[in-house]
Amino acid sequence: RYFQEPEMNVDKLVPEGVEGRVPYKGSALRVIEQLMGGVRASMGYTGCSSVEELRTRTQFVEITAAGIRESHVHDVQIVKEAPNYRAE
Repeated sequence: RYFQEPEMNVDKLVPEGVEGRVPYKGSALRVIEQLMGGVRASMGYTGCSSVEELRTRTQFVEITAAGIRESHVHDVQIVKEAPNYRAE
């Protein structure tokens, strides 16, 4: 559906129309703060001064699994893991 037919890798397909419930887990404030921080960092990395500029001026680039592994911190002993980052 929506040009996904040729894709044989099931992990890359996007599910649509799924309904479900998640038990209440508390305030979404921390999650929203993390998302906002990620958007701010992305704007800084790309030199964008507004969300609109980020939306129109940037593009996603697909990288290989090896590239993803290489882009993570390596050859460093992490003494304290960030709450929103896992290397594995």
